[in-house]
Amino acid sequence: MNVRFLTIALLSLFIWQGATAQKWAVKTNLLSDALLNPNAAVEVGIAPRWTVELSGEFNTWDLSHGRKWKHWVAQPEVRYWLCDRFSGHFFGAHLLGGQYNVGKLDIPFSFLGTDFRKLKDTRYQGWFGGAGIAYGYAWAVNEHWNIEGEIGIGWTYTRYDRFRCDDCGKKIDTKHPHNYFGPTKLAVNLVYLF
Repeated sequence: MNVRFLTIALLSLFIWQGATAQKWAVKTNLLSDALLNPNAAVEVGIAPRWTVELSGEFNTWDLSHGRKWKHWVAQPEVRYWLCDRFSGHFFGAHLLGGQYNVGKLDIPFSFLGTDFRKLKDTRYQGWFGGAGIAYGYAWAVNEHWNIEGEIGIGWTYTRYDRFRCDDCGKKIDTKHPHNYFGPTKLAVNLVYLF
């Protein structure tokens, strides 16, 4: 009786493990990697067509000539897959938040109401938060590997202190709110499923 019960219990465990295959994924955004921004994400299946992801990015590099491009970002997202999770088309809704310290960068253009030319002579230090929606597609490479593309749009609110960039130390003014509408996510992810 005990041997039969143990056999049934072990078989049930293996069947359950097979049913939960490809319930988790770890990934990295290759676009962020190319810009030397270390990042990682974890995604878990919560239903046959639903997953939840938490991604993060952290950059503490010092650039030459006193330039700064430091930040951290956290971005949770819920996804609805049109077929099976981790395969094909999906739609997502995400939040984002973080902090930044950026300045003395020569970016000669404006984009969607944000004038990046101001970064050449001033430094901005502050925090941001926002929300957006996304669309993506996952291509299966094999049983455990995927390539995933995603683009998101949304709104971000930020407050910051502005500093003179001559020495990047003297504060010019403080707490300027800024609203941004536009892309909030762009990813080409390398995904490992387990």
